[in-house]
Amino acid sequence: MTTATPPILPFPSHVVTATEGEFAGWTTWTRDSFESNNGPFWHKVEPDGKVRCAFRVEKKHLNGLRTVHGGCYMTFADYCLFALASRELQGPGITVSFGCEFLDAAREGERIDCDGEMTRIGGSLIFLRGILTSAERPLFTFSGTIKRVKKKERPLAAVHP
Repeated sequence: MTTATPPILPFPSHVVTATEGEFAGWTTWTRDSFESNNGPFWHKVEPDGKVRCAFRVEKKHLNGLRTVHGGCYMTFADYCLFALASRELQGPGITVSFGCEFLDAAREGERIDCDGEMTRIGGSLIFLRGILTSAERPLFTFSGTIKRVKKKERPLAAVHP
């Protein structure tokens, strides 16, 4: 069961926090239908302020070899970029750069965790890197850049007599 709760980080109102199960107390976003359909992916803030991300591998995450599909790793890593940068981002952003290396395969039932960090925070760009692991076994490394998106003000509609 999940319920909407006040966010720990400055997230928008489409935040859901699990109230039971393995990820009780962890948060996910519901605004992105692609991530929602491919997850659920979860994040939480540790007592030391570090953001953690994780998900449990289900059958829908697997490729024809019954290991986690590379696109699933990439989708989760992109989710992690935004979770890791959320305090600095504090608003909309887009991924402008993403690089990765596939190190090992994960299988159904495994839990995949992300450990990551912001490496540089600029005025409009945030640079990050991370690693996905299962039981401390390295699976996938990634780096990415998020660009802050300023909301464009719409011009007032012209009034026609």
